[in-house]
Amino acid sequence: MPSIIEQIASELNISNASVSRALNDRPGVGKELRERILQRARDLNYTPSLTARGLATSQTFAIGFFVHEKPNLSTQTDPFYGEILHGVEQVCAETDYHISIATLTDSVLASPLDFRFVRERRIDGMILAGPDIPNSFVMAMLQSGVPVVLVDNKLDHSPINCVNSDDDRGAYLAAKHLLELGHHSIGLIAGPEHWASNARRVWGYTWALQEVGLTAPIIHVDRTTIDSGKTAYSRLISEHPEITAIGAANDSMAIGAIRAAQDEGRRVPEDLSIIGFDDIEWAAHNSPSLTTINIPKRQMGKEAARRLLSLLDDPEAAPTEIIVSVQLVKRESTQERS
Repeated sequence: MPSIIEQIASELNISNASVSRALNDRPGVGKELRERILQRARDLNYTPSLTARGLATSQTFAIGFFVHEKPNLSTQTDPFYGEILHGVEQVCAETDYHISIATLTDSVLASPLDFRFVRERRIDGMILAGPDIPNSFVMAMLQSGVPVVLVDNKLDHSPINCVNSDDDRGAYLAAKHLLELGHHSIGLIAGPEHWASNARRVWGYTWALQEVGLTAPIIHVDRTTIDSGKTAYSRLISEHPEITAIGAANDSMAIGAIRAAQDEGRRVPEDLSIIGFDDIEWAAHNSPSLTTINIPKRQMGKEAARRLLSLLDDPEAAPTEIIVSVQLVKRESTQERS
């Protein structure tokens, strides 16, 4: 018996590879063909085993809030996604819905059919938070029929309900701030290039610097943590010792860069200005306090919860991306170049 992929490929007279690309949100498939593939997959109840053992017609009044597992950090204590979760909780507290919170391990992300919350139909809808959740997992959740809203993420080739901050505009403001302080040797440290929010932030810096005829060296690492910020800082300064200012993709990386600079005897901001992004609670308490871009994290959570609740009422609503505005917060880690 042919697989679903083989059946769709045969019916549409296309290759198995084209079907696989569409079902996993990969490039190489035209928009019209992608829509035909996804529609046929829905018609065939693609990934039926994902829900076959659940109570398909029951309503749980539960909403899932899921993030990728991070070492030594729970969802509730995560300085960024914990705040987003609070916003979700505030909206759901006014409804009959409760929130089921869990982290997604690498093994679950690699085998979405084994995700018990959907397989056993424990939730009516879900919020997937973070750019580090693979597109293949997101697509599998969409095909399960459970309403999905992404936060701090989006798909490259398929429309989806999502809530994001104005990342490119925020990074543009950060770069302009450094330029106004007289910095022209600016370096960037960021997470993986394929993470949507990282890509937009790098573009925002590039946009502002191109306006004045400048370019910035960019160091990409596999995570956006304090430790990865230290690593990225060391690589950047080793390769470009002339740097006088650093723009980081998030506050954790910025804090890591500050610590690494201080360990080398550099003074921040006297010798080196560093700016972050997100305005997590740690930013204001760092020494020096961190100049950053504020994201209204609780608002993002509220917007995601409202969008998901509206999808539960109207599952056929067209996918929408909600963008929340950001603003520059000036603190002690940046100053005019002397």
